[in-house]
Amino acid sequence: MIAIDERGYYGEFGGAFIPEMLHSNIDNLRSKYLDIIAEPAFQKEFQALLKDYVGRPSPLYLAERLSEKYNTPIYLKREDLNHTGAHKINNTIGQILLAKRLGKTRIIAETGAGQHGVATATVCALMGIECIVYMGEVDIERQAPNVSRMRMLGAEVRPAKSGSKTLKDATNEAIRDWINHPVDTHYIIGSVVGPHPYPDMVARFQSVISEEMKWQLEEKTGKTNPDIIIACVGGGSNAAGAYYHYLNEKDVRLVAVEAAGLGVNTGESAATSVLGTKGIIHGSRTLLMQTDDGQIIEPYSISAGLDYPGIGPMHAHLIDTARAEAVSVTDQEALDAAFMLSRIEGIIPALETAHAFSALDKIEYQSGDVIVVNLSGRGDKDLNTYIKYLDKIG
Repeated sequence: MIAIDERGYYGEFGGAFIPEMLHSNIDNLRSKYLDIIAEPAFQKEFQALLKDYVGRPSPLYLAERLSEKYNTPIYLKREDLNHTGAHKINNTIGQILLAKRLGKTRIIAETGAGQHGVATATVCALMGIECIVYMGEVDIERQAPNVSRMRMLGAEVRPAKSGSKTLKDATNEAIRDWINHPVDTHYIIGSVVGPHPYPDMVARFQSVISEEMKWQLEEKTGKTNPDIIIACVGGGSNAAGAYYHYLNEKDVRLVAVEAAGLGVNTGESAATSVLGTKGIIHGSRTLLMQTDDGQIIEPYSISAGLDYPGIGPMHAHLIDTARAEAVSVTDQEALDAAFMLSRIEGIIPALETAHAFSALDKIEYQSGDVIVVNLSGRGDKDLNTYIKYLDKIG
């Protein structure tokens, strides 16, 4: 059975490798999060906000022209239709309610593509709580629309100016902030990464995705299980949510799609499952891109949300045990997939999500297999990148 153990491990991946200053915060969170989440009052408030504020359930859409192209039924789980335009809001709603019950008055977060930053700024505005979002300088430039959204929502966006100036570095800055403000601050981590209990907690909040998929599939197909679920994976929260209720359903294939950047072996890639080895990053043991002496290798992807040198410990375990299949997709393949989806279904996906659609050209399946692609976010934030590509292809 695939589940996290009491020490916070999925198999040999996970745990909590943290500085002494954060032990009290992490221990407090670990000892209380399951009880708080299980409280009827918490669940009532959480479910009401998901329904009336986020707009759930998100539709499960049979993409007829896409299905015709690939000669098999393909359903899209439309997380792009959530308030703020991505799956990230599911987690931030849950964590802000948790933070309030823990008595926290200040929220920090990291963001790459900006969707988690926007979702965090959104729930902080909703609850009237101070919000600071760390974002790499490179990502601030390439995801400018989301930076503007965060500022309009009242968040302070602080640039990470070290390293590659992307998601890894924003996470480093957020952790430094938390060490300096351990009493009043809650760190809303945006993916299934970090020290235990974050990977499990974020997966639980995102599990609403697969919970809905089960009854929606039954309504549309007469069975609760698809044959294949495809999702993009950077840290991997959207994939964790899409897989969650199918982890122990061995007849359901799980496909995790990573960013190959300019190519897996070019030195400009973020394909962690291929290039990574076992090590520790941001508080957990997982697969990460590193040198022989343990120095982080800077990742690269056109997609800010997948530009990360590691993956969540759940996904490391799923890939290491062959429960999930890892597929690597280049920048160019993701761009091609984004335009393909836009022009045959009228849906502009986020660049992260576009990687997942490209996997349809790379995996084997039988005609008639039911495939669900988790459409994790909309592409408004990536229009500047898409426009550059559009000018090339006409």
